[in-house]
Amino acid sequence: MSQKIALIAFGGNALLPEDQRGLQWEQMRNAQKAAKLMVHVVKKGYELIIVHGNGPQVGNLLIQMEEAVTKVPPFTLEVCDAMTEGSIGYMLEKAIINELRKNSIDKEVATILTQVVVDRDDPAFENPTKPVGPFYSKYRAKELMREKKWRMIEDAGRGYRKVVPSPKPIDVVPKRIINDLVRSGRIVIAAGGGGIPVIINGRGLFQGVEAVIDKDFASSLLAREVKVDLFIILTAIDRVYLNFGKPNQKEIKVMTVAQAKKYLKEGQFPPGSMGPKIKAAIEFIEGGGKEVLITSANKLKAALIKRAGTRIIP
Repeated sequence: MSQKIALIAFGGNALLPEDQRGLQWEQMRNAQKAAKLMVHVVKKGYELIIVHGNGPQVGNLLIQMEEAVTKVPPFTLEVCDAMTEGSIGYMLEKAIINELRKNSIDKEVATILTQVVVDRDDPAFENPTKPVGPFYSKYRAKELMREKKWRMIEDAGRGYRKVVPSPKPIDVVPKRIINDLVRSGRIVIAAGGGGIPVIINGRGLFQGVEAVIDKDFASSLLAREVKVDLFIILTAIDRVYLNFGKPNQKEIKVMTVAQAKKYLKEGQFPPGSMGPKIKAAIEFIEGGGKEVLITSANKLKAALIKRAGTRIIP
C-alpha cells in the first residue's frame, strides 16, 4: 500500500479558548483532547504533519513582557513566535506520545522550530494591519511609536494596539527535514503559528522580522512542498456555508476550485473568517494537491468517512 500523508491545521484557540483563563493545566488538558483527534487520523492510515496556531499564546506572552518591561528586556515578535512554537509543541508532543502509547502505536513525534521565508518587498510591509499584543493608553502608545517606531491603531475604544504586517509565505526553511521525517513514519509538528517570519536580506542571510504569517497559508505551502494527500483545516463550524448566518444559508458538502473562486468573488467568504481558509485550499489544489477537508474538531471523525465537513477538490 502506498504511503498516505495528511496535514492538519488548527488554531491556537483550540488549546486556549476565549472562555478559559489560559492556565497551563487547561492547555495541557486541551492538548490531550487534540491528541485523540491526531491519533485517530493516524489510525485511519495517514502519516501526519500538524500545524497549530499561536495567536492567543503570543498575545499573552506580549502582555507578560509589557508588564515586566522595567525589569526584563522584552523579546521581538519573531522570538515570541519561536517561544510559543516550542511551548505548544511540547504540550502537543507529550499528549500525542501518551495517546499513541495508550493505543499501542509505535511512533515517534518531533516538533520542528520552523522559519518561514517572506518577501522583504511584500506590500504588506507598507501597510501593517494585524493587531498584536496588549492594549496601551494613548500616552504609552505615543511613547512606543516614538521610541520603537511601532505603528499603532486605536481599537474600538479599548486602547491602542501595535499592528504588524501579514506577508504571504514563500518558502519553508526546513522543508526537506520535515519531508524526510514524515516519510520515515514520524509525526511532525511544524510551522506553528504560521512559522517564524524571516526575510532574506541584502547579503543573502536570514533575518527575522516582526510580522504575522497566516497559519492557513503557511500550512498550504508546507502541504504543497511535502505533497500531502489530504489537507485538513479545522475551524469553528462543521461545514462551509453559502449565505452563512442568514435564513437562507446552505451547506456545501463538496466544492470544486472553480466554484470556490466564484463564491470568493461573490463575497461569500469574508477576509476575516473563512476567506483565508478557502484561498489556502485553492492554492493547495492548484499546486497539485488532491483534496482539502474543512470541518470542526467535533466532526472530524465523521468527516474522515465523508459524513461531515466540506471537501474541496480539483
